[in-house]
Amino acid sequence: MMKTIQFPKKEDWGELLKRPTRTFKDIETTVDDIFKNIQQGGDQAVLKYTSMFDGVDLKSFEVSAEEIDQAQSQVSDPLKSAIQLAKSNIHKFHEAQKTEPVKVETQPGVTCWQAKKPIQKVGLYIPGGTAPLFSTILMLAVPAKIAGCSEIVLCTPPDKLGKINPVTLYTAQLCGIDKVFKVGGIQAIGAMTFGTETIPKVYKIFGPGNQYVTVAKQVATTFDVAIDMPAGPSELLVVADETANPEFVASDLLSQAEHGFDSQVVLVSTDEPMIDKVKVAIENQLKELPRKEMAAKAIENSKFVLVKDQSSALELIDFYGPEHFIISTKNDDYYVENINNAGSVFIGKYTPESAGDYASGTNHTLPTNGYAKQYSGVNLDSFNKAITYQKITEEGIRNIGEAVELMAEAEGLQAHKNAMTLRRNEVENK
Repeated sequence: MMKTIQFPKKEDWGELLKRPTRTFKDIETTVDDIFKNIQQGGDQAVLKYTSMFDGVDLKSFEVSAEEIDQAQSQVSDPLKSAIQLAKSNIHKFHEAQKTEPVKVETQPGVTCWQAKKPIQKVGLYIPGGTAPLFSTILMLAVPAKIAGCSEIVLCTPPDKLGKINPVTLYTAQLCGIDKVFKVGGIQAIGAMTFGTETIPKVYKIFGPGNQYVTVAKQVATTFDVAIDMPAGPSELLVVADETANPEFVASDLLSQAEHGFDSQVVLVSTDEPMIDKVKVAIENQLKELPRKEMAAKAIENSKFVLVKDQSSALELIDFYGPEHFIISTKNDDYYVENINNAGSVFIGKYTPESAGDYASGTNHTLPTNGYAKQYSGVNLDSFNKAITYQKITEEGIRNIGEAVELMAEAEGLQAHKNAMTLRRNEVENK
């Protein structure tokens, strides 16, 4: 079941580290059909797909104030305190990401500046599925609020009784979100893309989901909607040497594996006995897990890779570009300083990935499928856009006017040149 791959050749890395995901094309046709129906049918189409995919017939899907109030009393005080602690840390870390406007005089009389403005309408997708990810609300709603987004819409799938998990509703209210809809999957992304009679259209959609949600988000970008990133099933890579604690490493691999059948976990090590110890620890810990079937299935997709030294390990890890990267070695700094491609990095044996998933303060909405090579995880800037401004005085016209004219003429754009020439003439004739 858990085979170790020893010293793989570089040309085999692509095949070896392939994610266990279906291709975009498989799912795209389904998404196109559902989007078309939602675009035309609005709420009725969304209700139809909720019945089809979630197995529940709803009359309407907006969560009522009464349901939100009831949820408050159904969440235990210790859990409320835990969520408040996490929210406080996430708020601190994202608040610290605010930047001052940048203003510079590029030439005397030519002033350019940049200021951040919030994206006004954002949609948050919170998976329900096999585990309601209420922690994702904190990761998305907290920075959205700090950025100043004026409309925040939350969609999450209902259970078979047409209800939303009380912890999800408690967390949404704690974060100040008042528009919560019982809609999941492709139909949720479609509803936020086009808008329906009930669900507002948004400018940008955030949040993780299964492969259907991932493809739906990518299709949404063809309808003038932005997305945070193409985030698919969750993944984790651990690099460990003989100094690591095999029990800790096993627990980290299993914590990721229990997300879903299509999660992928990878252990890279320079020490074969460590790999063997981790495998034994996985077998023992797996027996105790309530979601052991899910985790066992994901462990089948896992890879245990033996490499000859830390530079080979680093090269392989950078090639893979893990969503989560845990470092447990005698020389952690080597990896910290040299890694280029990772969504979020967890350093040292006392830093489990689950800390970042919940309460340390960093964001857990991260790029998967190797997208860490070109995407960042969600951060405060994800909810902002930068607008540039410029102001030119008469002195500025004298300093850059001729350069603008010459460049416009060289590109054959006479009207561009004229726009400057008219101003130069006026300034010079004063």
